[in-house]
Amino acid sequence: MVVSLLQGFGIFLLAPMLSLIGLMDSSSGGIPFLSSLAEPLQRLPSDLKLPVVLAGFLILLLGQGLLQRQLANVNSELEQGFIRRLRLDMYKGLLQSNWAFFLKKRKSDFIHHATTELPRVSFGIFTLLQLVTTILFTLIQIGFALWLSAPLTLAVLLCGLILAVYSRSKVRKARRLGQDTTELMQRYVGGMTDHFNGIKDIKSNRMEKQHLSWFRVLCDRLERNTVQFTRLQSASTFRYNAAASFLIAFFVYFSFEVIHVQAETLLFIVLIFSRLWPKFSAMQSSVEQIAQTIPAFRNLWELQQEVEAAQEPEPSGLPESKGAIRVVQGFEFRDVFYRYDRTVASYALQDVNLRIPANRMTAVVGRSGAGKSTLIDMLIGLIQPESGQVLVDGKPLDAGDSYALRRSVSYVSQDPFLFHESVRDNLSIAAPDASEDSMWEALRFAAADSFVRKLPQGLDTVLGDRGVRLSGGERQRIVLARAILRRPSLLILDEATSALDSEHEASIQEALERLRGSMTIVVIAHRLSTIRDADQIVVLDNGTIVQRGGYTQLSGDRNGLFGKLLAYQARASV
Repeated sequence: MVVSLLQGFGIFLLAPMLSLIGLMDSSSGGIPFLSSLAEPLQRLPSDLKLPVVLAGFLILLLGQGLLQRQLANVNSELEQGFIRRLRLDMYKGLLQSNWAFFLKKRKSDFIHHATTELPRVSFGIFTLLQLVTTILFTLIQIGFALWLSAPLTLAVLLCGLILAVYSRSKVRKARRLGQDTTELMQRYVGGMTDHFNGIKDIKSNRMEKQHLSWFRVLCDRLERNTVQFTRLQSASTFRYNAAASFLIAFFVYFSFEVIHVQAETLLFIVLIFSRLWPKFSAMQSSVEQIAQTIPAFRNLWELQQEVEAAQEPEPSGLPESKGAIRVVQGFEFRDVFYRYDRTVASYALQDVNLRIPANRMTAVVGRSGAGKSTLIDMLIGLIQPESGQVLVDGKPLDAGDSYALRRSVSYVSQDPFLFHESVRDNLSIAAPDASEDSMWEALRFAAADSFVRKLPQGLDTVLGDRGVRLSGGERQRIVLARAILRRPSLLILDEATSALDSEHEASIQEALERLRGSMTIVVIAHRLSTIRDADQIVVLDNGTIVQRGGYTQLSGDRNGLFGKLLAYQARASV
């Protein structure tokens, strides 16, 4: 507002300056307060009049420039502070959402929100702040114009209002184009993520042509979308510029020939109009730009609502070091039923009754899709039973306790995941306070110390994207070492030795034997020969426990599912 006032005063100071050089009569009543402003100047020496006016004009311009600089800085702080808050809230909300939420979403959609929608929202906020600034400037300039000539100013405003009403359809079109932008960019990010996750399959099977064709079509649509929005904005700008040209010509004629406005007043009206009308055009452009970013705002708002609804309750009042649940007696499933989609009749787990004793090894086997991973997810509280209970040491495992339980869990999946960091960083993320000796001890346990010592920088060697510089077996051993370094109460191995050769698999089995009695171990196994020493084997089929017992007992039952699976693997290995 202060900047706008200074701009108005700067224009008004042109009057005495024009009067001094003889282009305007200071005694004329056309400009309010011109004679009062010019009177003190007349008392100055002739050689000082113009320098004094120019000095005042210069001070106003410099003050206006300094304030505009401060305004730009404040706007930037507001915008970036808001975006920082959005980034943190979105990332924190995603990290604290429950597992069921991620089962229904694509990871690429989260990347799309973080890399595409957030910058669009940032630009929308910047445009909104600019629009507010422009509106304030326009209101004050309108006040100056009304002061000089109310009839001409009202005529200008009426024309601007008519043009704004006519342009409403363009705002709606900008919003539709913004929705198209959101959908196209979502497909772009999702497709690129999928393609590069499967780049080995694409290269191996020579599918480059098909994927390039898909990408070319999508790029064409993105190009058309951007060009259409540019054409929309350029058309709006042209309409306002054309209207300005006609209006200036009309007002000059109308002022001289009809209402006989004095020349100096008309000069100021034209000057203010030339500054005011572009603001109408800028406001229309800003409104269209904001309309184009509204879908991005809406998408982030909807994601925020979803993650808030999916938040895991974290137990309060417990420090990180004391919040972990240490399993003493074991786990128990009582009459557990679970469906991923409650609109369908089939269950992923049904009528499950199972006890997993603490500090023992339990193996879970079955065909693909039998419910093994679902059982493990429920064991550590990633998902909750639709009916029935999961108990830890005799107490029901609710959503809040499951968060604390997972502080005592180490999980090693069949598809080992490593960060694009060094070996040391990949290990320390599980145990930030672990010493280097502890790291080497964990690596020795996982039979990984020998190859890590041979790496170019040892523990400080960067492993590449998802550990691409290592073999599958080496990645699994690093992940297993990371799990052990955490010193868990519950260790879960989801086919964690599948990528190992026989020698290293045997060393891991020996290491697991040494862990017996110190932690609860649950193994999902497809190679049944690796679970000979398990204290308990649980056989799942179609979400139901069909067998349970020791290896010798189950292998002796040739008609049971375990015996059949064992026979299939024996024939396949011949």
